Amino acid sequence: MNGADGQSPVIVVGAGLAGLTCALDLVRAGLPVRVLEAADEVGGRVRTDRRDGFLLDRGFQVFNTSYPQVRRRVELPRLRLRPFTPGVLVHTAEGSRVRLCDPTRRPSDALALLTAKRERGTGPGPLALAALGPLCALDLLAPPRLLKRLPERTTREELARWRVPERVVDGFLRPFLAGVFLEDDLDTSSRMFHLTWRSMLRGTLTLPADGMGAVPRQLAEDLPPGCVERASPVAAVSAAGVTFADGSAAGARAVVVATDAAAARTLVPGLPAVATRTVTTYHHAATRSPLREPTLLLDARRRILNTCVLTEVAPTYSSDGRALVSTSVLGTDAPGREAALREVLAELYGTGTRDWERVGTATVAGALPAMVPPWPLSRTGRTASGVYVCGDHRATGSVQGAMASGTRTARELLADLARR
Repeated sequence: MNGADGQSPVIVVGAGLAGLTCALDLVRAGLPVRVLEAADEVGGRVRTDRRDGFLLDRGFQVFNTSYPQVRRRVELPRLRLRPFTPGVLVHTAEGSRVRLCDPTRRPSDALALLTAKRERGTGPGPLALAALGPLCALDLLAPPRLLKRLPERTTREELARWRVPERVVDGFLRPFLAGVFLEDDLDTSSRMFHLTWRSMLRGTLTLPADGMGAVPRQLAEDLPPGCVERASPVAAVSAAGVTFADGSAAGARAVVVATDAAAARTLVPGLPAVATRTVTTYHHAATRSPLREPTLLLDARRRILNTCVLTEVAPTYSSDGRALVSTSVLGTDAPGREAALREVLAELYGTGTRDWERVGTATVAGALPAMVPPWPLSRTGRTASGVYVCGDHRATGSVQGAMASGTRTARELLADLARR
């Protein structure tokens, strides 16, 4: 497929968020583009399946409205976003449940925390949580360029430097951030923590009414008809074109590899290896909702990453009124793991789970890069082979990171073409 003037296209391998964003910028610059996607739908790891009357996101995901790339590129009304509660419920090690909220958005909940009678050892109290105030003020008010230049250490070390009490770390931050970074030792770069915390403070966590897959679908819809070619797996790439899995080939003015880290390294062998995190999400259907609110439920004992009744957030995730409970854990599925998980969920929700129907399990290998220090927040898309590479593994593990990497790579590619 060439442009109207016979010009060879730029080929983008992969129709995830990074690849679609890169393609959009190249198209808007006037270049012909082919986006080659191996799967039958766009999105990469941001996919939503329809099964047994439910929308099942591949892995637990949320959409943060504060990301700059999101605000620049996505028409939010088209997504029909549904918000989570601005806070979480924590099942403490002692078996009680504590509600922690953003006091600027839910003053009544904050007042309840202040005035409630508390038993010893039932999670972080208001005075301990107040220690987060200076850190929150910095992340809320400081420009991102300043946060990116802060001294880098692990998140655990950074929280200790800010003198955040262990009770707050173990009772709230560690279980919450485990679900964000897919690791429960707080080893993630402190710079990434500050940027993520800023986005939490400034934005709203939501779900699109039609699932997270609606985000990449919207980006794909904004490309010219026929630009995205699904079910088109690529076996090899070079700066001059690609070879398909069936042995056929296509030439290109330039090639961008916009796959996950493992696939990118297979296609571009000179790339450095990137450690990644794996997560498994279990989807259960229940006749009645075990928690009548759109709130994340965390476990201070860290037996899970998080769990939520997604149909309380977005009722459109169910076609027949049944509740959809989604729970994420680190690692892969294994025999007996789901049965053990039901026992944990029975304790967390305070209800029986034996009659819950398992409607799906999604293991996402390489769900996020392991962003341990030193972690560059942005890497060039240029490589020694002349092929360009983008993806969250070249930036930060987030929707923002994937789209920002695609943006940077398109900018670099256009600059290089202008110099030829």
